[in-house]
Amino acid sequence: MTMTQIHLIGGEKGGVGKSMIARLLAQYFIDRHIAFTAFDADRSHGALLRFYAGFASPLQVEQLESLDTLVEAAADQPDRRILVDLAAQTGEPLMRWMDESQLLAVAAELNLDIRYWHVMDSGRDSVELLRKLLDRYQSRLNYVLVQNELRSSDFRIFEHSGLAARALAYNASIITIRRLDDNTMLKIDAASSSFWAATQGNDQVTGLGMLERMRLRSWIQSAYEAIATVNP
Repeated sequence: MTMTQIHLIGGEKGGVGKSMIARLLAQYFIDRHIAFTAFDADRSHGALLRFYAGFASPLQVEQLESLDTLVEAAADQPDRRILVDLAAQTGEPLMRWMDESQLLAVAAELNLDIRYWHVMDSGRDSVELLRKLLDRYQSRLNYVLVQNELRSSDFRIFEHSGLAARALAYNASIITIRRLDDNTMLKIDAASSSFWAATQGNDQVTGLGMLERMRLRSWIQSAYEAIATVNP
């Protein structure tokens, strides 16, 4: 029996691009006709609720009953992926719920494949947050480490930390998402457009020119190739 995947898009630090990765993964599922149900824990921005409203529901991370719906959704529709966009500083209540529910211990019994996507920028904070995550769960959690180049492509702090080798020893995956031009992302967001809609050529809606759309398609294709390596 195929295990139901629960994708937790986190990283704890604000501004590292968690919601962008969640949006990319949602669009990846749509474009590949993969059924999914999404949950959005970000009260201030709610990117999945805004851009993929037909797939997303709000999630109250501080409430155990709300978090329980993730597992219930997986049990009710085992053929679907579960996608969760976590807001900054929601990691502790989420992990407390996981620990108190002994979720990782019973995941196999519940036929769940729980994947934590640690979205990182190039700064030290992301590296130290990853260190704490690995210390807490070691090999008990399935990790996808996302090097998001939204600010810089220089990840030498992470490379010199020794955490890459440690994560790989825990069978983690490490992927890189290239930077998308800030003006292009601003136009897409101002138009409340999905990534797919922004590539379709309605300049009056998005304000994107022909070459911007071409660069956007190239960026999406590169991101999809990276995402495909972890077989979500």
